[in-house]
Amino acid sequence: MFRNQYDTDVVTWSPQGRIHQIEYAMEAVKQGSASVGLKNKTHVVLATLKRAPSELSAYQRKVFKVDDHMGVAMSGLTSDGRSLCRYMRNECLNHRYVYESPMPTTRLVRQIADKAQVNTQRSWKRPYGVGLLTAGSDKTGPKLFYNCPSGNFYEYRAMAIGARSQAAKTYLERHFEAFDGCTVDELIRHALRALSASVTDGELTAANCTVALVGSDTPFVILEDDDLEPHVAAFKDQDDGADGGDAGEMAVDGQAAGAGEADDAAPMDT
Repeated sequence: MFRNQYDTDVVTWSPQGRIHQIEYAMEAVKQGSASVGLKNKTHVVLATLKRAPSELSAYQRKVFKVDDHMGVAMSGLTSDGRSLCRYMRNECLNHRYVYESPMPTTRLVRQIADKAQVNTQRSWKRPYGVGLLTAGSDKTGPKLFYNCPSGNFYEYRAMAIGARSQAAKTYLERHFEAFDGCTVDELIRHALRALSASVTDGELTAANCTVALVGSDTPFVILEDDDLEPHVAAFKDQDDGADGGDAGEMAVDGQAAGAGEADDAAPMDT
């Protein structure tokens, strides 16, 4: 994309019927670090890659807690994401103070969508350049939503956003039917395996990813570093075991083929 006379504000439509600034904001989400969300019947898991701006800087977290029953994973401009997180925390606090109960996830997601959509109708504003995967658990069960910079929001069983997220989406599309019957640990391993498909430089480790979990009996908790290491190790061991099993089958087949050839060759030697 390049600058032209139709992208100076969000209320100027191009002759093709496009609003370029909204497309720029959605492009910022596509270039952000990958984030994955998936759920079963009782829990929701979020997993994100932590990206470092340079080799001398620390990794930047992309998962934030909103309330005991809700949290978000973001992709895009982290500054915009933190601003929206602060708004979500205030809304949860106000709702708990007035109604003495946790705020429903769907209601807060709708408010965020309305807030983002207002920024697409004011010439002195700009769209939020961040996409949010919101995970929550309330009386209606576990919920997973995606908020788009355009103001749209969608509910998903599994979703991936960010750079190179198509590989993660492909994995989720192949396995989402099995998520409902998974345990929490299996769901975390599925999230890590989907996230690892989006990693091209190096490999997935406990240092460069973050996992968050929330459920009916589990308050929102963020797993990092030492807390995440057992899950990453189990995920890698499971993959290594699957590869080893395939290799073992190939070895057994090779030995059987070799034995067959030896039997056929024996009469000729005698």
